[in-house]
Amino acid sequence: MEEVMLTTFDNPYSPFDEYEKWEEFDMLERNYNTNEYLARIESMLEHSLNIDEEEAFSLAIDEIVRLNVLGIYMKITRKEAENLKKQRNSRENH
Repeated sequence: MEEVMLTTFDNPYSPFDEYEKWEEFDMLERNYNTNEYLARIESMLEHSLNIDEEEAFSLAIDEIVRLNVLGIYMKITRKEAENLKKQRNSRENH
């Protein structure tokens, strides 16, 4: 199974390998609190559907992206995050 994370369209950092910067942008600069939101949905799904944490995590991401109440969330794979990071670095170096 491909590794996925929840992020926002405007966060320039990878939640995979730039986690501290990603979290700082998410919490301090934008006040989204994505991790807390994800944890609440994950916990609810885990308990209501009686599923394991890994499955609940994946379903929670899908549910948040499906509902996307704020219009800011996206599911990202590690490969997609690496490509975005390369694009960002390329723009910064030009």
